[in-house]
Amino acid sequence: MKKEIHIFFTALMFFTRIPCPKWVHHDPEYLKLSSKYFPLVGIIVGSIGALLFYGFSFLFSTEIALLLSIFATIYTTGAFHEDGFADVCDGFGGGWTKDKILIIMKDSRLGTYGTIGILLLLAIKFTSLREIEINYIPLALIAAHSSSRFIATTLIYTHPYVRDTDDSKAKPAAKSMSLKMLLISGAFGIAPLFFFKNPMIFLTLIPMYISKMFLGAKFKKWIGGQTGDCAGAVQQLSEVVFYLTLIAIWKYIW
Repeated sequence: MKKEIHIFFTALMFFTRIPCPKWVHHDPEYLKLSSKYFPLVGIIVGSIGALLFYGFSFLFSTEIALLLSIFATIYTTGAFHEDGFADVCDGFGGGWTKDKILIIMKDSRLGTYGTIGILLLLAIKFTSLREIEINYIPLALIAAHSSSRFIATTLIYTHPYVRDTDDSKAKPAAKSMSLKMLLISGAFGIAPLFFFKNPMIFLTLIPMYISKMFLGAKFKKWIGGQTGDCAGAVQQLSEVVFYLTLIAIWKYIW
């Protein structure tokens, strides 16, 4: 049990700015095992966003509360996944060979493709959340953050890690994943969906996984697998797809 707690805190420390006990450190072995807790970290991040949205909605308009909520989740994670999404946009937008794509993604500078991509992503995220019934926004935030991280772990499971340098901080976490770890990740990832009390909500997982397959095919074609940035891009895209699918389900099926 103590080992599992350590592994969870390793995931929390790696993917968020949330303070962890001093005895938790970046153990490479624990980091490799921590991917099963990514969706649980998502529940925590989503809950922070949901709580702040709920509180700010009493003081400000829905739009301002949403912006502050999105800002809170980005701050909590240090824009970890958003950075990965932007890097993928730059890499696959400006690179035409595997080596060039990987070099661009590793570059800390933000390019044109990354700038446009992240701006459009955040705009769609905000607009789609605004379309969701206000009483369900907190739950939607939690469910989106947990399920999208589960979808990201399926990329780690199905696609090999391709970066062969040892200076990538994401390498230990994104290198591999066992079936048992994937199932644990899935349990945490879909758990918040049950609180919607309507089985139709599980339909959101279909387009989310399709979005992962779409990006996964591009990753496989151009670089032969995935990197930590690729997993971050899948998380961000599938999060947005969750919101959009929820709106569609609400409009035509719910």
